Parts: sequence; structure tokens; C-alpha cells
Amino acid sequence: MGLNDRIKHAWNAFASPQQSGKVDLFGTSAADYGPTYAGNYGIRPDRLKIRRGNEKSIIPAIYNRMAIDISSVAIMHVKLDANKRFVEEVDSGLNYCLTTEANIDQAARAFMQDAAMTLFEKGTIAIVPVITDADPTNSNAYDVKSLRVGEIVEWHPQKVTVSLYDDRIGKTKNVTLPKSLVAIVENPLYTVMNEANSNLQRLTRKIGLLDAIDEQTGSGKLDLIIQLPYVIKSEARRQQAEQRRGDIEDQLKGSRYGIAYTDGTEKVTQLNRPAENNMLAQIEYLTKLLYGQLGITEDVFNGTANEATMLNYHNRTIEPILTAITQAMKRTFLSRNARTRGQSIEFYRDPFKMITLTTVADLGDKLIRNKIMTSNEFRGVLALKPSTDAGADQLNNPNMPEGTDGSAPAASAAQPAGDDQSQMMQSAFDEVEKSLDSVFAEIEADLNA
Repeated sequence: MGLNDRIKHAWNAFASPQQSGKVDLFGTSAADYGPTYAGNYGIRPDRLKIRRGNEKSIIPAIYNRMAIDISSVAIMHVKLDANKRFVEEVDSGLNYCLTTEANIDQAARAFMQDAAMTLFEKGTIAIVPVITDADPTNSNAYDVKSLRVGEIVEWHPQKVTVSLYDDRIGKTKNVTLPKSLVAIVENPLYTVMNEANSNLQRLTRKIGLLDAIDEQTGSGKLDLIIQLPYVIKSEARRQQAEQRRGDIEDQLKGSRYGIAYTDGTEKVTQLNRPAENNMLAQIEYLTKLLYGQLGITEDVFNGTANEATMLNYHNRTIEPILTAITQAMKRTFLSRNARTRGQSIEFYRDPFKMITLTTVADLGDKLIRNKIMTSNEFRGVLALKPSTDAGADQLNNPNMPEGTDGSAPAASAAQPAGDDQSQMMQSAFDEVEKSLDSVFAEIEADLNA
């Protein structure tokens, strides 16, 4: 597609119909978008805001750990063969968004981390192709140039209203788009994390109650009850009691060490002693239950998990979320014709990240010896430059002698490989037989003499 065709067919999700060469899906005018320059911000305006109450608990730590692990897995627009095996990456704008730069504010990894965090916090997200090279409402043959993560605020039969950040004006706005144009991803762990009575929500409420109790205990109040030596029934006695309470408050407030005096007939009772409750035990129980349902252990968070634990964590927790994201993008951003021609969006986790150097050396020997990887492919795993040797890019076993064609020399049909060994054994037997014959001849000569 030439430059003129690109400008003519370019499409932007926030563009208005009045702008030349741009197509708008939801028919808003240019005045609805506000000024081009919207002012300055102290923090990033497109950053996800954690729900009030969650930010003071361990929930953001769980979200962040899982989002980092998800963003560390490579997601690519690839081409597969007939057996669904990887052949090559597709040089497309979509692959550039997934591997290098998703939009003007986010690199590919930051975009995936934002998508995972929003998915955990909201339960459902919409991955929107903000900029494409052609109008997606008229043709399925379009390439994605920019991606954004948005929150679905309204559901319609054929469309969704998405709260999406507009990087042109620096504000979040609601846009209504067809469902066929946005990748709608639902959290596979929705019942555990986002349901109203899920364990994660219960844990959040329990932690909020515990924080409220701690704040009340540390608020500086004394919570005293003063028992006066008279019955307070009349208005005069009540006023006298109020005056007495005010005197004690003034004494405590004006004293350097917070000391006050009372009459010998008055009795003071302090109520702010630590109350015994099982709130902390309930929080510990819910935390362990949540970890079990999410497939996470404490060793995963503190970095001491072994290989089996990390494999279980990736298979039970990370893999379902990555599958949900890639399948949603695959069915939305790739047409049926492209999928039938072998195009797909897949994720690939580096299997060498969680093994030691000693294991890597042993594994490299096995992979190269069994012709699974070439020497240069394995050098790339170790971040080494490719070797210029001609055999470094060939699948061969370096421990075996090579023929002219790079393989082990084949035995001739007239002389099998086992004949050499038989001839050597026969020669040894002949020599032993000659030696025995000479010994017997000498013995016989001695006897005759």
C-alpha cells in the first residue's frame, strides 16, 4: 500500500468524520473531543487506579506479581504450519504492537502488564485497536497500528461502551464500538477474584475491618469512664458531671506527660484495652485459601520456589490468562481467511529462565546431540554471538564422525560395520594358535630326546 493510500484509508478510533482521511465509528463531532492540549498532570493520567480499599491490602502485590509474570511471556503474531507448529513471525503492525511498542505511552511489555492489572481489577477488559491502516467496519483486511486497554462500562447487544484513554487530549472518554472490533477478555479467575462474595473480596473486606480497628486503637483516645460519687438524674447534676469531665480533659491536654487527678470518691475505668478477636486468624485463613485457589504459594512471591512449584504456578495460573488474552485477540484482529492461511497469535515462554547454569550446560549438550537445536540457536539462549562456523547452523551430532554430507559415514554393503571387529578377533585367535603349536612342538621334541 502506497503512502497516499495509507493516508486515505487510515482510521483512528477517536477521529471525527470532519477530519480528512479518517473514519469515525461512533459519529461524534470535532467539538466533542475538546482542545488538543489539555494541560499538565502530576502523574500518568492513563495509569490504572486500584479500587479504594484494595490499595491498603496485599491484593495489589498479588496483582503486580502475576501481571509481571504474564508480561514476561512473549506474545507474537506468527505463522504456523499445517500441524500448528511455529514457522516464523509475521512482519505486521500487530506484531510490532505486541513485541515492541503498543502505543505512544506504552511499550509492549508495559501494555501487557497494564492489560493484566486491569483484567484482575475490573474482571473484564477490552483491547481496542485505536489506529488501523484501513476502516475495519468495511473490510477485515486491516492492520493494527496502535493498541489500548479499556474498561467496559456498558454492554449492548452488538456494541460495548469502553472507557478509553485518548492520548491526543490526555483524558479518558467513553467510546461505543462494535464487539467485532474489540478483543473482549474475561478473567478466567473471575469467580475467585471478582465475584462479590469471592474469597479475594472477602479478604479485602476483612483487611479493611482490621485496618479500621487498628486506626481506632491508635487514634490517641483514652476511652475513659468516670464514676462520680452521686446519681446523675437532675439537670443540675448532669451539668456538674459535664463540668467535671471538662476539667479532666483540660488536665490531660495541658499536662506535659498526660497526667490528671481525680477525687478520692471517683472511680476511673479505661476501655481501650486490646480486645481479643479472631480477625487476624480469619485473614490468615482466607489468604491461604486464596493462594490455593489461585495456584500461588508464598515461595513464588519471595523468589524461593523450586522448578516444580514454578511450573505448577505457570500452568495453573499464568497459562489460562495468557490463553484468554491471545484467543480474544486472535478471533478479533485476524480474519478467518488469515487464520486458515496459518496466521495466529501465540505466546511462548522461555524454558531456560528458571534453570541453573549447570542444568543449562547439561541440557544444551542433550539438545544439540539429539539434533533438536543448532549450536547457534543455543548460543542465543546464553546471549552469545552466533558462531561463524559453517556447522554451527546445522543440526548434527558433534560427538559422531561426519561424512562429506555432514552425517556419520555409512558402512558399505560388501563390508558391514561388524566385519572389522570379527576379522580382528580371528587374527588374534590365529596368533594364539600358532603360539600353541610351537610350544607343543618343543615339548614333543624334548620327550623324544
